This record gives sequence, structure tokens and C-alpha cells, in this order.
Amino acid sequence: MNFKQQRISRRQISLIALLLIGFLLFGQATAQTTAPAKLSAAENNLAEKISVGTIKEITVALAAPEMQGRGTMQLGGDKAANYIAERLQKLGLKPLGDKGTFLQKIDFKETVFTSETMFKVGDEPYKFGSDYAFIPFSNEDQSASGEMVFIAYGIQAKSINRDDLDGIDVRGKIVVVLDGPPANIPKEAWEKNNAKFAILGSLIKNGVAGIVVLPHGREKDSNEMVIDYLSRRQISMIGEQSQSFPIPPLVMASGRAAEKLFAKSGTTFKDALKQAEENSFKPIKLNQSARVVKKSKSSKGTGSNVVGYLEGSDATLKAEAVLFSAHYDAYGMENGKIYPGAADNALGVAEMLAVAEAYSKMDVKPKRSMVFLAVTGEEYGLYGSKYWAKNPTWKIKQVAANLNLDGIGTEVYAPVKTFVGFGAEHSSLGAMLADISGAFGIKVIADPMPDEKIFYRSDHYSFVERGVPALMLLGAPEGDPKKWIDRSKEWEKTDYHNVGDVIRNDWDWSGAKTVAVVMGIMGLRISDGAAMPEWLATSRFAKLERGNSKEIPEEK
Repeated sequence: MNFKQQRISRRQISLIALLLIGFLLFGQATAQTTAPAKLSAAENNLAEKISVGTIKEITVALAAPEMQGRGTMQLGGDKAANYIAERLQKLGLKPLGDKGTFLQKIDFKETVFTSETMFKVGDEPYKFGSDYAFIPFSNEDQSASGEMVFIAYGIQAKSINRDDLDGIDVRGKIVVVLDGPPANIPKEAWEKNNAKFAILGSLIKNGVAGIVVLPHGREKDSNEMVIDYLSRRQISMIGEQSQSFPIPPLVMASGRAAEKLFAKSGTTFKDALKQAEENSFKPIKLNQSARVVKKSKSSKGTGSNVVGYLEGSDATLKAEAVLFSAHYDAYGMENGKIYPGAADNALGVAEMLAVAEAYSKMDVKPKRSMVFLAVTGEEYGLYGSKYWAKNPTWKIKQVAANLNLDGIGTEVYAPVKTFVGFGAEHSSLGAMLADISGAFGIKVIADPMPDEKIFYRSDHYSFVERGVPALMLLGAPEGDPKKWIDRSKEWEKTDYHNVGDVIRNDWDWSGAKTVAVVMGIMGLRISDGAAMPEWLATSRFAKLERGNSKEIPEEK
């Protein structure tokens, strides 16, 4: 999944944590109240053809060291794309990429920080990637130096009789500020009032030379984890209009580094944090100067989506297609480290390809055509799916629906007994998922954390923007929710988007097959249905038509 949603965070969330916290909030999901659905003979036959062995084989191959983390614009990514293309070809699928191939080339730009980059306090340099990184509001190279002053949260509000800049001129200084809100201000109110940007704008207006952001200790994601992400190479799509704001260097420093910042201030970072929670806070001079240099270099290259199709059996309906998607990219190889991306998302690609294999073995093929799309660049901003959606290799107005897989391996914790269909409330795909899941005794629950807007954070949304009904499938086990919450939180801290996302000996592969089976049967029903899936009248997308070219404002 994607970590870069605020350009810092496709994904500062753990889907399983959200899912299972939802269980705690709402109790165990209500079972289907109608009689259990029945599968057709063709659907049962399809389920039998979906192979656990295939899922395991492909996951192992894609997560192997020789794939070098399948990085976008890296050799490992190219190798993975060719591997997937060869699998599609061996299944008898037809190419749907460029010039009669399975590959759709995309032009990318890679940006990396150079050795000239620095954050130096006094005579002591801090370590890039562990002590600090840059928050990417600006794409330009920058430098700054000045005396440091701690201004707590930078709040200036007469309504609460608070002025964190009281008695100090910040012009030309490097201000050290906490990433709000304070403990006594609700996060919702802070965000509603755009407090972070208002404070940033005020500091810029007052002429600060630079800004250093410190953790307050209540963050959902550890400051060190975010710094690690921000220090990695950045990928952008050539031609994409990137936003860059005229602001001074913006540094995120770790809690460990913060202790050193206060070494000559007469107080500790711990005591400063306590003072910062009081409305009576007064600025603290740190009695040290800092120098900041942000220096990067860029290079151009390419990556590829992989796309092929199985032609439908109906003379008329084969012009329409069901679109299956899963991103194959992970964070690649960097500084000698390989980021395998086993759960996220080699597993999802393997499940999708197992579905393709099962269709290819059917005696009577689905009526509509089946398009299988493995996309790159997801981790950096859904780039591969956005590119295909804008440059579709199948007529977008004839794409019946999209089924997407992207997760963190919750389906291999144990046998899958729970499904979430992100986007189920928007189209007729939701009822279809409930009916098919019911046939397997699987409970389907609504998005348990709608405020997190997970529906907007993976590749399926690129197709929603073009008016195509879409669903992202998430499988999870039953049992005590706390057990899975604890497991997912620990995994998120240690392995998510990191070198530890590897195949584990305790994975239950039967859960992966269940996800593939449900996805496959959904695709078959969509293919054989008299009409293509539709948006529900109650959905905010109800008026969208396939081929939509207008930008959709994000739901508030």
C-alpha cells in the first residue's frame, strides 16, 4: 500500500488495525440474515481451479532476493514486470501493452539526496535518514543557518490566551516546533481550522530562516519511521504537475536528535514538552546555531505496467471487460537494503494471477473479456494505475468494473472468515460481494473506519475517477480482535514497508486462496451478467459515467 498520501504518508494506516478496531467498536459483524447463497456449477468449478500452489509459487518468486524489492525505475522492478508478463503469456492471455507486448512503459523521475545534504547543530552533524529528513513541501535545493529557538506548537491564539512567540523575534532564526496539536486541543478541531498550515504561514510571514519539527510523543506513527520514509529515494511521473511551495527548509528531527538540541538550553527536551502543553508557555532559546543544507539530484528512467487479457466467449459482450488490478512494486533496493514487499503486495499479485490461471483453464470462458493489470509506482502515489486510467489499453467506457487487491497480509493470519469491500457502499458490487461471501459462511462488514478514507488510498480509486465501479477486497480472520490488533501493530512497527516484509513460516495460505476465490467468482458474475455493475443512487459517484474526465473533489 501507499504511504504517500499527504506526500508524507498511501498509507500511515494499518488496514487490519482499522478493521479489527472496528470490530471492537461495533461488536462482531452481523452475519448474513438471508439464507446462505448458492454458487453455480461454473462458480464451484472455478473455485476448484484456483491453486494455493500457484499463489505460493508466485509470492515466493516476487519476494525473492533476486527481485531486489521490485523497485520502480530499478532493475528489480523490470525483472518482476518481465516475470509477470511471462506468466500471463504462458496462460495464453493476449498482450495489452505497448506495440503488441504485455508491458506499458511509463516515464519516471527519480530524486535522491546527495552527500552535501546536512543538518548540523554547532559542530555536530546529524545523520540523514535516522536523525532527520526533509518534509517535502518544496522540491528545490535549499540552505539556511541561524540561531535556534523552541516555540512549542507555534500557536498564537487570543481565544485561549496563548502566544508561543511571545517576546521573541523569529526573523532569521531556525525555529524548533512541535507537530501539533497539543494534548488539550482535539485533533478534529485542529484539522478543521487548518492550524498546521496557518502556523506554517505565520512563521514564513515572520521571516524564519528554517523550521525543525519535533515529535510530541503522541503520534500514531513513530517519528523515526516517518523519517526513514522521507529519506528514501523519491519517484515522480514525468509530466505530472508537482506542487512546490516557497517555504524555508523544513526539517523533521527524531526524538533522539531532539535531546541534543536542548543540550545548552538549561532545560531538557522532556521538561520542554511539559512546558509546551501549558497556555502560559514562553519561547526557549536553545543557545545553539544550526545549519541546514538540502541538496538532491534527479535522473530519468522508465517503469512498466503489465497488462494482458483473456478474450470473452460472447460475440457481443467480449468487447466489454472486467479489470483486475494489484500493484507489484515495493520499495526496491536502497543503501544495500532490499524491501521484499511480500505481503504488500507480492501476495496480492499472486492471488490475482491465480484467478487468471483458473479462468484460462475453464472449459467455457467468461462472456466478457478479463483484463489483468499489475501496476508499478503505487507506493509513490498510485502512478501506474493513474497512468493506465488516463491511457487505457482497453476502451475505458467498456470496462465493466475493477476488482483490486492491496493489503498487508491479513488473509494469511488464519482462515479468512471476514471480508471488507472498500467501496461496497457505492455500487452494486457490494451486494455481489455479500452474496458470494455468504455462500462460504464469510461475514462482510462495512468499512469500520470511514473517517480514514481507505477507499481513496489504493489503485482502484484511479478507475473510480474515470467512472468505473470498483472494489478493494480485504480478507481477515475471525476470533478475538485484540489478538489480531496486537499482531498487526507489532508488524506495522517492525516490518511494514521495510526489510521485514517477508514470507513467514506461519502464514496460512488457505486464506489467500479464499481471497482469490471470492475475487474470481465476483469477476465471473460480472462477466456473465446481463448488464455492467452500476453506481448506487445513494453514492457520491452516482452521476459518473465510464470515461469520466472531470476531477472529483475529495469527500469531506
